[in-house]
Amino acid sequence: MHSFSDMARLLNISTVNLSRLQKRFELPAFDGQGYSDAYLVFLRKLTALRTFGVTEDTQLKLWLLEKKLMQLLHADPFHSPTWFLDCCTATSHPKQRLLLTNYDLGAPVPAKELQLGLNFNETAPELFGGQEMGEDALRVLNQYISLFAAVRSDLEKELPQVRTATKWVAHLGGVS
Repeated sequence: MHSFSDMARLLNISTVNLSRLQKRFELPAFDGQGYSDAYLVFLRKLTALRTFGVTEDTQLKLWLLEKKLMQLLHADPFHSPTWFLDCCTATSHPKQRLLLTNYDLGAPVPAKELQLGLNFNETAPELFGGQEMGEDALRVLNQYISLFAAVRSDLEKELPQVRTATKWVAHLGGVS
């Protein structure tokens, strides 16, 4: 478990920026050593994506789509305050996982398939089910896949620059 200040130090960002990220992504705040490894891994993903030039607005769009998809699949079996982050430390089936939440869809992403009918929660929290309200898991998945593909393309374009910059910094001496 981690404290707020520990996470800021480990992420190499100010506590002000960490607090801003929490608010922007609507993440719960905890006292003391209340932050899990999964919470830290999620924040590391956000900071890594910024390093690669993925805007915070794009990250937020991905985040909202992932949360919506997880809600439609009823992925909150334990009603945890961090249910949307709890998979961040999982390592099995990496090609089946969403980018930010690391939630396992059961099929490779970006394949346009989904095991429908999954319900990890016994009761729907709303009066009407998602489809009756116009929400469709496949529609959200397709939106996610489109945005994920754009992010992936941007990452592939930026990776050679980051590798070159890393080599250059290593030659400065005393910097590791």
